[in-house]
Amino acid sequence: MMIVSTAALSLSMLAGTSGQTDTCSQRASECPVKTGQTMSVAYESELAPSDIVTTAVNAGSFKTLAAALQAAGLVETLQGKGPFTVFAPTDEAFAKLPAGTIENLLKPENKGLLTAILTYHVIPGNVMAKDVVNLPNATTVNGQRIDIRVRDGKVMIDNATVTKTDIGCTNGVIHVIDSVILPADKDIVDTAANAGSFGTLVTAVKAAGLVETLKGPGPFTVFAPTDEAFAKLPKETLASLLLPENKAKLTAILTYHVVPGRIYADQVVKTPSATTVQGGKVMFEVVGGKATINGADIVATDIETSNGVIHVIDAVILPK
Repeated sequence: MMIVSTAALSLSMLAGTSGQTDTCSQRASECPVKTGQTMSVAYESELAPSDIVTTAVNAGSFKTLAAALQAAGLVETLQGKGPFTVFAPTDEAFAKLPAGTIENLLKPENKGLLTAILTYHVIPGNVMAKDVVNLPNATTVNGQRIDIRVRDGKVMIDNATVTKTDIGCTNGVIHVIDSVILPADKDIVDTAANAGSFGTLVTAVKAAGLVETLKGPGPFTVFAPTDEAFAKLPKETLASLLLPENKAKLTAILTYHVVPGRIYADQVVKTPSATTVQGGKVMFEVVGGKATINGADIVATDIETSNGVIHVIDAVILPK
């Protein structure tokens, strides 16, 4: 679902006054960043030009991030050609996590989860501060979207505040944030099961033998009928579909609700149709200000999961 829009982040929002760029020949650790000057100035001397990892290590305030990148095996990637834009949490930002969280994430058995979190802080391309605030969101290397907004004159990435911007690197740019941002960590099946309103859907997915598929890497976009949506079907229809001998028909119906890739709501309304995993096409339309899929209303959108996105619909849609 990912088309990265580039936002326009005004430095005056972060620094408080319009910018006058000073030069500084001091060591980066000793060069103060004055109100209104670009944040990259503090890194201009011996620290630049360097790649993203080297710049972060030399800054001295990203030790936990550096250790996490090492544990996740991402050092070589972020020293590569890129370019990348990294929203980098400081050591103080990592310290806000519950006690024991960092130690647990650094364990080899949690490398996958750690990688997912770290890549959620990275977006492709060289996105400077002036380009950030016009973006409502951006797709990360993780695959999920981060939300970008301005609140009380401060730029927010999800629930983290951007505190410094435009730290230039040879392969991208670093913006500093004051909190670790966390992606969704539950897959489509677990997300639906935990929501409490998709009991029938989860039962049907199990009966069709699709649990392993929908817990796989994907990504998938699922248009998920609620229990009330399934209740609109004749009782005998649903009971019949759940019988072992009708597994193929049930599978066809369920996979007709799934589209490959991540398709977010803003993309759905611009898309006339999509080919489903079942093979048939679904049609999107906006009627009376409401988005629909094959006539079913899309009543909730953009529920992020670790392997895709869920949109909630109010009726079961049936393939031809």
